[in-house]
Amino acid sequence: MATDEKHVLVIGGGIAGIQASLDLANRGFAVHLVERSPTIGGRMAQLDKTFPTMDCSICILSPKMIECARHPRIKLHTYSEVIGLKGSVGDFHVKVLKKPRYVSEEKCVGCGECTEKCPVKVPSEFDMGLGMRKAIYMPFLQSVPRLATIDAEHCLYFTKNVCKVCEKFCVPKAIDYDQKPQEIDLDVGAIVVATGFDLFDASIIPSLGYKKYKNVINGLELERLLCASGPTRGELVRPSDGKHPKSVAFIQCVGARDKRFGYPYCSSICCKYAVKNAALIKQHNPDNEVSIFYTDLRVFGKGFQEFANRSKSEYGVKYIQSNPGEIREKPDTGNLQVWFEDTTTGKVQSHEFGLVVLSTALVASKENEELAKVLGIELDPYRFILSKNAVTDIFDTTVEGIYACGYCIGPKSGDVPDSVMQGSAAAVRVAEVLMSSEGGS
Repeated sequence: MATDEKHVLVIGGGIAGIQASLDLANRGFAVHLVERSPTIGGRMAQLDKTFPTMDCSICILSPKMIECARHPRIKLHTYSEVIGLKGSVGDFHVKVLKKPRYVSEEKCVGCGECTEKCPVKVPSEFDMGLGMRKAIYMPFLQSVPRLATIDAEHCLYFTKNVCKVCEKFCVPKAIDYDQKPQEIDLDVGAIVVATGFDLFDASIIPSLGYKKYKNVINGLELERLLCASGPTRGELVRPSDGKHPKSVAFIQCVGARDKRFGYPYCSSICCKYAVKNAALIKQHNPDNEVSIFYTDLRVFGKGFQEFANRSKSEYGVKYIQSNPGEIREKPDTGNLQVWFEDTTTGKVQSHEFGLVVLSTALVASKENEELAKVLGIELDPYRFILSKNAVTDIFDTTVEGIYACGYCIGPKSGDVPDSVMQGSAAAVRVAEVLMSSEGGS
């Protein structure tokens, strides 16, 4: 990167952060993209298809990830976190902590030989615990950068001082057990925050049986089961016994629109992904019975309501306006009895399903609170990043020169196109400030 370029920091390597980085780099800015996980891609990388076009998610995302990594004006800082900030707009001094991969970035060629030979298997975070990964791993096949990372908490060398199999089979000699955390100092003119979201923990609601019954899963776990690159290679099977469920229920608004759990808002995408995945299940097996238990259907956006209508007429998805109260497992079959109040008739009923999917609330990323302290920005009551003005300055935070985009500013940024648009909008705000007479760096 040329020394006379204006520099910008982007925090978060999901689709919003990637789009902001590409737009800024193409405008001539030098971009430092910081991502806390070993790869960029974010939540979109975990999805099977996008709504409502049903395009392959990773097929759209992967070229952008590669473009980001190869762009001469973008520097990736993966497996890293922002831990300090001083200065003001046009002259920020940022401290980044780079965690050790214990693998040389210069030598690793991403061949995967070390992963293949590693004897330790642990649940894969990328596959939502439904699949396994090794102690030395790449999160998914299209990871960018394509570098292995050693999980020191599970590696036999770090825990028991034995093994070193990965070092033995690594032809480029990239394994480096002596790597230490590094602190990197960056000088930037502006900052864009795109930290994404987390999922509501449905185990807080015992009556729904999440984490109690294996065949009660959440929407993102279903995405991994439906995805061809997932733990079951796209074959929809039940976690309890590996059998194909003949009937699937989606329960909407789990944890959302409910003051008891602190999330009274609508998450904006739960109905959309339930409709999408219901249609996907019917495409995989038209004989499956698929029902959506909903309060009211909120599928706003171009082509979204039409797709929901098609899911009824073409795929035969059943919609039940209701208030589900309890899920009980039948021990002999593993099937689930869903008890609910039909709100159109007021009657209490129950139906049996082979698999239940909870459409949980999307909540603010856990890293927001600590990051807000570091950056000096404010959060709203739900830990989303507070906008300077929710109408006129939606992408401006409460600190001049720091901007935010994507789901980290709230559930109004509801889907992939919205996140892409907001990433571009945040990039425009940065350009406006840094290219103005007051904002040069």
